[in-house]
Amino acid sequence: MRRVFGLVVGAVLIGALPAAPALAATVSIDLSTQRMHVEGAGGAHYDWPISSAREGYVTPTGAFQAERFAAVYHSKKYDNAPMPHAIFFYYGFAIHGTNEVRHLGQPASHGCVRLAPQNATKLFNLMKAEGGTITISGSPPGQPPVNAAVNGGGVQRAGLLSLFGL
Repeated sequence: MRRVFGLVVGAVLIGALPAAPALAATVSIDLSTQRMHVEGAGGAHYDWPISSAREGYVTPTGAFQAERFAAVYHSKKYDNAPMPHAIFFYYGFAIHGTNEVRHLGQPASHGCVRLAPQNATKLFNLMKAEGGTITISGSPPGQPPVNAAVNGGGVQRAGLLSLFGL
């Protein structure tokens, strides 16, 4: 009996120890400068131009986790527009590649965050491998501040509706 009790207490104590923190990537998007900074847990560092929501549209701000990944995706809402290497992070909003590279560095989208195709591929592979947090802040140049998804510092999870693109 004493031996069983000791094993149970030992198992409970071991289970109560905090797990080592998992290494993950951090993606920081500044809408004011239209730039993305990426730091991978393995030491990768990237700084890329992006395009976010143009006037009349919104890119949500806040801290998010990737909800789903789609290497090949086409917008159901915007004329079947290609969204290669899409990382969906909040309802139908995603970070994805674009062929409209001439618009990178300025607001041009309907709300998604656009990257050059090769950068979208790198980010997609990094986030699938490491996971991580996506933080979006600032306001696009010439547009008023919009806090579409800020939740007091916590990480946003879009929930079940995001699975259906709502």
